[in-house]
Amino acid sequence: MKKPVFISLTALFGILLLADCASHRSFSGNGPVHSLKAIFKDDFRIGTALNTTQIEEKDPAVDALIQEQFNTVTPENIMKAEIIHPEWSRYDFTQADRLVAYAKKHHMTVNAHTLIWHSQLPSFMHTMQNTDSVRQYLTSHIHTIASRYDGKVYSWDVVNEALNEDGTMRRSVFQQKLGDDFVVEAFRTAEKAAPHTKLYYNDYNIEEPAKRAGAIRLIRKIQAAGVRIDGVGIQGHWNISSVPFQKIEDSIEEFAALGIEVMFTELDLSVLPSPFKDNITADVNQKIEYNAAMNPYTNGLPDSVQQKLADCYGNLFRIFLKHKDKISRVTFWGAGDQQSWLNDWPVQGRTDYSLLFDRQLKPKPAFFSVINLKKTNL
Repeated sequence: MKKPVFISLTALFGILLLADCASHRSFSGNGPVHSLKAIFKDDFRIGTALNTTQIEEKDPAVDALIQEQFNTVTPENIMKAEIIHPEWSRYDFTQADRLVAYAKKHHMTVNAHTLIWHSQLPSFMHTMQNTDSVRQYLTSHIHTIASRYDGKVYSWDVVNEALNEDGTMRRSVFQQKLGDDFVVEAFRTAEKAAPHTKLYYNDYNIEEPAKRAGAIRLIRKIQAAGVRIDGVGIQGHWNISSVPFQKIEDSIEEFAALGIEVMFTELDLSVLPSPFKDNITADVNQKIEYNAAMNPYTNGLPDSVQQKLADCYGNLFRIFLKHKDKISRVTFWGAGDQQSWLNDWPVQGRTDYSLLFDRQLKPKPAFFSVINLKKTNL
């Protein structure tokens, strides 16, 4: 009597991939794969975050994947203030200029990130006590950078993460010195400096009702002041154990009702245990000590977890496609699992599997869960 043959979920997806790609082939350094940007070209732009190595095209395999899969890019760090404005009277545009040149070369748009954020500030900001100096920094920083790249980048995350979880204003250096109206002031300055650039507000957890209400109040305040705001970015750092699908859909509808674009700007889905209550934080300043129990998949992802990740991504994109008339962009926070910031946040040294491509840049079951939505017409 012959023994039954068992095929793992991952192997099964590999077999289906080989059969499926015979009629629809594009090529990268990793063999035949479908192209996200081609699949969703009539729905919304598909983006990724780029690090310095990728901008400089030092890794041919990842560079081929990025060019094949994405049509818009966001810098992970190089346009944040500590890098682009390291000293009060000195700016360093070296890497930012390379990003713009990279995008132009490969026919991609750039979402520049970010002008005003309480984190990753230059060292001189940490000791600044004078209100006039903070206001001068905000104005000159935005004007200098946004005007330089007006017409060269598609959009700016003008203000990033200005809200607490309850929807109140975060007590950042900008809020403490300039008051709650610093956000309106930032958008007003950006509007003048970059009249040909889209202007967005970006934050995490703004699909949660309390924080969403705070974001809506903030956007209405900007609009009531007669200042331009073109869209809102929902970051999308979620865990597969608790993706808030209904809240996400509600948020799309409520933000779109304000007459602005809706985007998902930093999408990744962690598969690892979360040390936070309800899994609802993405505060980069939160750090948790390493614990082996928090890092269970060092030798690979079990098929059951791989399937859950695929299901979650499929359900998310089902919502995105349902509301494609309201959504202008979906950006993943990294190209492959090896790049994900979740490998080192909030616990350093973990092995996460949060994106659509694995550490060898091969498409995962989650990738096919997403593209098959288009092939089956939902």
